[in-house]
Amino acid sequence: MTTVIGVRFKKAGKVYYFDPTDVWPQPGDQVVVETSRGIELGEVIAGAREVEDEQIVAPLKKVIRVATPEDIRREEYNRSREPETFRICQERIAQHKLEMKLVDAEYTFDGAKIIFYFTANGRIDFRELVKDLASIFKMRIELRQIGVRDEAKMLGGLGPCGRQLCCDAFLGDFQPVSIKMAKEQNLSLNPTKISGQCGRLMCCLKYEQDYYEAALKKLPKVGKECITPDGPGYITDINVIREKVKVRIRAEGDTFDLREYPLNEITKPNRAEGEAPSPRPADMKPRKRPKPPKPEDKPKETPPEEEDNKRRRLPRPKGPKQLNADQYFDKLNAERADAKDAEAKKKGEGRSRRERRKAQNRPEGERPEEGGKAQDRPEGERPEEGGKVQDQPQADQPNGEEKAQAQPSEE
Repeated sequence: MTTVIGVRFKKAGKVYYFDPTDVWPQPGDQVVVETSRGIELGEVIAGAREVEDEQIVAPLKKVIRVATPEDIRREEYNRSREPETFRICQERIAQHKLEMKLVDAEYTFDGAKIIFYFTANGRIDFRELVKDLASIFKMRIELRQIGVRDEAKMLGGLGPCGRQLCCDAFLGDFQPVSIKMAKEQNLSLNPTKISGQCGRLMCCLKYEQDYYEAALKKLPKVGKECITPDGPGYITDINVIREKVKVRIRAEGDTFDLREYPLNEITKPNRAEGEAPSPRPADMKPRKRPKPPKPEDKPKETPPEEEDNKRRRLPRPKGPKQLNADQYFDKLNAERADAKDAEAKKKGEGRSRRERRKAQNRPEGERPEEGGKAQDRPEGERPEEGGKVQDQPQADQPNGEEKAQAQPSEE
C-alpha cells in the first residue's frame, strides 16, 4: 500500500497519482508537481489515501510545493499568450500548405516549451514548420497529433440531448462503444442519430448497457410462445425499460389482438409429449423457401457468342493500398519496361544459325567444332558419324554415271 494524492491538470481530465511527501494539500488546492513534461501546476482532486501498488504507474512523481500567488500569476500569463500563439501557428500552416487542422496551443508551466495539438487524416511531415516556429518563439516546439474524440473534448459543445458534451463535462477516459450496444437498446441505426459531435458513436450508449444486458437475460425473445391470463399467444415486441412484452393472442373468430403484459404475468407453455403448439398468426409464420425450378421449365437458350460477351469482363488493375497514384503508375511503367526487355532477350536467343554466323564474322566454309568451336576440314570431307551431312559444292559432287561405275569396283 502506498499513500498518494490525486491531481488533475485540465477540466474533466485524467487524474494522476503523486507522492505527497511532506506536503499534505487538501482537495481543491493548487500544487506544483514534477511530471514527465517538466514542472506543471495542477488541482488536487482526491486527498491523501492508500492505494494498491498495482494501481500506481512507476516511477511515482513527487509534489514539490503548494502553489503560491506567484505561481498562479505565471499560469495566468501563459494562458493569456496562447491565443496569439495559436493565430501565428495557423498562419505558418497555411504558408507551408499542410493538410492539418490546429486544435489548441498550450504553454508549459515553466515556459520552456509550447505544445500544439492538431488533427489530420494521415501522417504529416511538419519538420519545416517546427523549424519556422522555433525561430519565431525561441523555445522548444512540440506538435502532437490527436483523434477526433480528443478534439471534441478540447473544443467542447452541446450534444444531441441539448446538454454539455459528456467528455467536456466529466468524462476522464473514453470507453469503447460498439454498434451492438445500439442494437440491444433497440435504437435506430441511423448514423446521424447515434453519433456525437466527433462523428463517432455517442459515449452515453455505454451508460445503460449493463442494465440492458441484465434485463435481456430475464426477458423472453421475440417470436416465442407464452401463456397469458387471456390465453396463449406469441411475443411481438419487448420493452426492456418497463419490463413488459406485447403478445398477439387469438380473439373471437379468426382475428388476433395485440395486448401488453408485465413480465410476471406470462409463463412458458407446459405441453405434454406429442402435443402440437398453438396456431401461429399468419403474419408471424416463417417464410418458406422458394421451390427450385422444375426440370421442364428450362431457360431460353442463348447463342454462345452472347454468353461469351456477358461473361467477358475487362481487367481492372488494382494497385496496393499503401501506394498513391504516382507510385502506382511508376511501378506499372517499370513492370512494362521489364517485360519488354525480357521479350527482346527471348527474341535474341531464337535467332537463326545464319544470323549468328554473320554476327561472329565467320567464313562461309568454316564449320563449328564440338561444343561450339570451329573445325577446319578439307574440302569434300564429311563429318563423323552422329553429325549431319553438309552440302558440298557442285564441283565435288560426282554425277550419276560416275556413281554407277564406281559401285561394281567396290564390290
